Amino acid sequence: MELRQLQYFVAVVEEANFTRAAARLHLAQPGISAQIRQLERELGQPLLDRSGRTVTPTPVGEAVLPYARAALAAVEGVRHTVEEFTGLLRGRVTLGLVSGAATHEFDVASVLADFHDEHPRVEIALTEDTSEHMLAALRRGELDLAMVGIVDPEPPPGLTFRVLVDEPLVVATAPDDPLLTPGRTSVPLAELRDRPLISLLRGTGLRGTLDRACAEAGFRPRIAFEAAAPELLVQLAARGLGVAVLPALPPAMATVAGLRTLYLTDPSPRGRIALAWPTDGPTGPAAGRLLTRLLESLPKSGIHTV
Repeated sequence: MELRQLQYFVAVVEEANFTRAAARLHLAQPGISAQIRQLERELGQPLLDRSGRTVTPTPVGEAVLPYARAALAAVEGVRHTVEEFTGLLRGRVTLGLVSGAATHEFDVASVLADFHDEHPRVEIALTEDTSEHMLAALRRGELDLAMVGIVDPEPPPGLTFRVLVDEPLVVATAPDDPLLTPGRTSVPLAELRDRPLISLLRGTGLRGTLDRACAEAGFRPRIAFEAAAPELLVQLAARGLGVAVLPALPPAMATVAGLRTLYLTDPSPRGRIALAWPTDGPTGPAAGRLLTRLLESLPKSGIHTV
């Protein structure tokens, strides 16, 4: 068994395709296929299911995958540890970002740019997905770090959270909506029982929070429109297509968008974004160094609350 065989195996699983894995590794596809088949012969079991349109790991492959990743991470750790003594950090960091995470007080783009300036040999790969998918990817070792929307402030087993944003949820409506009465600043969630709602996609932290709050209020939300970006929720609500549920908007932003907002009560759900990473720590010095930098860059006042 050779390390390159494990590297090829992991790449094919992550890309779900031999051609894409070969392109990622800058190698010829036949060579990768031959090395993985040799690895399978040595182990006496098939690791990949090649029968479908995409390549997937077999049950044995699923069981082997964490060990393959751990072996590759250990070798990278040895290499990076030696390189740190020369002051040159190398490696690859995978960072997940929930849609809208970079629009808050925490300036992720500036932190990443400064980190890249200091460590130009570190490759930073960004991905955007639902929070549910990114939390699963963290547990599988496919992501090093992630900024995710969360339903519960307590992390699931194996992960650590640092809450960055903790805001009340509001409903945003067009100015002529019947929910808006003089002097009103909040609305019980039950009043939205029969209203068309505009929300983020299922699997996001915000959607999970909304679904749970509606269940507590005794009804299932009627989702008329779903969108991946909070900005689109605002635009749809401004056109009168429904009531948008989203984190509290600054008054100036709501005015520019032509919206009025009301706080939700009974219950009073909150939107939270957290920095998440494996409890045992990220694999590799580069990911660990970036985590430290991100934590150091948090606002001195701690969690941003409204």
